[in-house]
Amino acid sequence: MNRLILSCLAFATATLLTAQPSFEAPPPPTAPVQDAGQRHEAYLKRVDEVLDWRAGRIDITQPDKHLDMAAIAVLLTRGEHYDVCSQRVIEMMKDPGTGPFWMFPAVCVAYTGRDKLTPEAQKAIREAWRTTRQLRGDTENHWLMYYASLYLMAELYPNEPAETWYSGKSSAENLAESREYLVHWMDELTTSVGQGEYNPSHYIGEYAIPMLFMATWAKDPEMKIRGRMMLDWLFAELAANTLNGVLRGPNSRTDEGSVIERWNALSSYFSWLLFGNTPPTGGYGGWGVYFAPVAKNYTVPEVIYRIATDRSGDYVQRDRARTRRYWRYSDVLSPPVYKINYLRRDYAVGSIQGIVNDAIQGHAWDVTWAEPDPRGKHNTMFSLHPHSSMRAMQSQFATYPEAMITAVTFEGKPSYDSPDKVVGASSYEKIFQDLDTVIALYDIAPGTRFEHINGFFSKDLVNVTEDPSGWIFAQGGRTYLAYRPLAPYHWIPYLHYNGGWAKEKLPLGGRLLVSPHLKNGTIVQAASVDEFADFAAFQAAIKALPLKYSLEPKPTVTMKTLRGKQVTFTYGQTPVVDGTPLDYSKWKLFEGPYLNAEVGGRKMTITHGRLQRILDFNTLTITDHVAKSPTGPYQNRLNSGHAETGPCLAFS
Repeated sequence: MNRLILSCLAFATATLLTAQPSFEAPPPPTAPVQDAGQRHEAYLKRVDEVLDWRAGRIDITQPDKHLDMAAIAVLLTRGEHYDVCSQRVIEMMKDPGTGPFWMFPAVCVAYTGRDKLTPEAQKAIREAWRTTRQLRGDTENHWLMYYASLYLMAELYPNEPAETWYSGKSSAENLAESREYLVHWMDELTTSVGQGEYNPSHYIGEYAIPMLFMATWAKDPEMKIRGRMMLDWLFAELAANTLNGVLRGPNSRTDEGSVIERWNALSSYFSWLLFGNTPPTGGYGGWGVYFAPVAKNYTVPEVIYRIATDRSGDYVQRDRARTRRYWRYSDVLSPPVYKINYLRRDYAVGSIQGIVNDAIQGHAWDVTWAEPDPRGKHNTMFSLHPHSSMRAMQSQFATYPEAMITAVTFEGKPSYDSPDKVVGASSYEKIFQDLDTVIALYDIAPGTRFEHINGFFSKDLVNVTEDPSGWIFAQGGRTYLAYRPLAPYHWIPYLHYNGGWAKEKLPLGGRLLVSPHLKNGTIVQAASVDEFADFAAFQAAIKALPLKYSLEPKPTVTMKTLRGKQVTFTYGQTPVVDGTPLDYSKWKLFEGPYLNAEVGGRKMTITHGRLQRILDFNTLTITDHVAKSPTGPYQNRLNSGHAETGPCLAFS
């Protein structure tokens, strides 16, 4: 009875202590914390907040309802209720799961419980890895989680024979196979030709968590340092592609929620935890709880923290990545993706050139504006062709084709076959971007599902004006926006699937501009409010821009952008800027004021002001420099605080 009373008191106390988690509190300041000691202390408090919040939701008297893998890992980390955790582990291992999303939580419990769980509980975990076949999955994040988990378990139980593993391979064989893939993923893919799942709004956790486990628990010094270096690599890219902590497009993979409410993604949890400059998502993103038990073993380097929080001017980041693996209908296994991001204080613009990175969850371009509190705000504008195609799915998925479209709508992607969807990729879309000008052109084949394009207009836009000139003007936050449809259109309400397994659409506000024409296009131009005397002056400047376009035989736009560039872009042809065709072949893996890397180089240079960190996977070294003066090819222009419009940073 005393034990029960104490447990109830502990539960009540923890609940009171975490009555207002950060995802319900006022938004944090976006300015950087200058003192490194103070900054680190704040980071540790955020880690403890996650652990305290998760522990506060546990009723230890009902372990079957309240103790999942995450809860057990949290309690073991906090040094609480070892006996209850052990008994619950034994029960759970009687019916273990399969696949990467079971494997890495099991690894977390196995390692946090090495010296805390009873021998019986540890034996139960080990037995599950003997009896239950583990499915590897079919995506980049699946394979990384699978092999990182198998690697760590093989290290935890070395020198054991093949019959003690589900794989039918010995510990040494499992270790060798896992290491081979992990090194291949790091050296031959990510640091050489880029990730296939770049800038993911949710899947960043599926990369960061296994790498943190590797950096913390790997016995092999090489694999430990590789885990640490990959964390820096992943978080450097996150820092450079966020606006006040909020990740924007383009995204290799995203979903209906975070494509319109840009903040509402697991990436925001990592921005909050590491940088402290945006609220975390509800429940700390779910999977984020698995990062917290070992988060104190990693501290984001100051140079990466500064990139996320301390920007003194506008900048362009041009990068290369690759598509998801093509199984059919392509001569190239993973074609290259060329992506550009232009970030300013008030907004950011990003795009890829127009290629199907992921048929279901790709997001090719958007303009996202800053909001003081991004929660609940649909602070973005974009258009897309809502393509639904068995052939497109067949190209990237190795499964039976007949049920593909029907099945995928019942397996976490409910909008895929919806004509009014706002997420997805199409081979009938080509995109050009120069700074804050985007031109998206469409040439949809007759009979395609569907024969129109959708333009997303947020509920949070104000002063939406359909001008006789054909331009549609609006304001989001401190950003003026001009949207030019190239074919007639009509409006419908935006309806939203609230979650991956939702069966009905909800009205969340906002509208879709639907243009039911096969040959089509969208032009969007953004600008800061403080660049113009008022909204009318912005409209006048846009209407004064020389613009010619035609839709036959191929959609073509010739215009001068707000930044003075002369552009000609024809669907399916190389864009021409100021008389010079773009040459994508010269693009580097990363190129910008903060991140730089050569294709095939296996090395990233991370720069902010005088700070520089070099991640070199050729030598497996991390090198830090503090220069006497700011370094980097664009640093002087960056420090000027002015928009860069010269040829070095332009999309040319």
